[in-house]
Amino acid sequence: MYLEKMFGLKNKVAIVTGGSQGIGQVVACGLAKAGAKVVIISRTRGNETVDMIVNEGGSAYWIPTDVTIEESVESAFAEIFKRSGSIDIVFNNVGICLHDSSLEVKIADFRKILDINITGEFIVARAAGKIMVEHGIHGSIINTSSMSGSIVNIPQWQCSYNASKAAVIHMTRSLAVEWVDYHIRVNCLSPGYIETENSVNIPQILKDKWNSLIPIHRTAKPEELIPAVLYLACDASSYTTGSEVVVDGAYTCI
Repeated sequence: MYLEKMFGLKNKVAIVTGGSQGIGQVVACGLAKAGAKVVIISRTRGNETVDMIVNEGGSAYWIPTDVTIEESVESAFAEIFKRSGSIDIVFNNVGICLHDSSLEVKIADFRKILDINITGEFIVARAAGKIMVEHGIHGSIINTSSMSGSIVNIPQWQCSYNASKAAVIHMTRSLAVEWVDYHIRVNCLSPGYIETENSVNIPQILKDKWNSLIPIHRTAKPEELIPAVLYLACDASSYTTGSEVVVDGAYTCI
């Protein structure tokens, strides 16, 4: 009973941005299996994840939302609080990557990466923080960064992505300290290379190069991120805030 209370998420309301595919979808299902009531925030296809969760006996619904538009996010969060009565956990996961050299990348594309990966995450975190502060909720916000926030990926060039993910790490630390007196914990998850449906179109020569650089010599399955997220989401991490949890097969160790 003690461990169930410490590590379980029964009746907690968990929001997952970008929960319609990839890491977000897998983590959303993991949160639901841990007992959380899950809300998917994405622009499209959220019902696919909802159906997966409900078919497994979980609780979930979807609110179409654009995380780069403040009014869209705040409206969604207000609806979630009205409908579910709380906002306890936010897995702040929306993000995109662009492989372009810095000499060739279009400034409009660079700005798009930053707008989604850092400004979008800030908009979501702040919307959650406002409701948590107003209602005295001791919540957990988990921002998604990347090992790319600490290293430079090779052989592909992705300066815009790397810069945005480094910003997420420091934003996480800043929010953690700023909101600590409200008992709101803010941490970030930094995955390494993860096998998702988007990986299908990546050339094998690039995957082989990555695997040669990863000490564990393989990319991760998205399911391997679930334990780290559950730890940051649950009461077991009550003294953990402002931290970066890296799940990268030891890539950043070398």
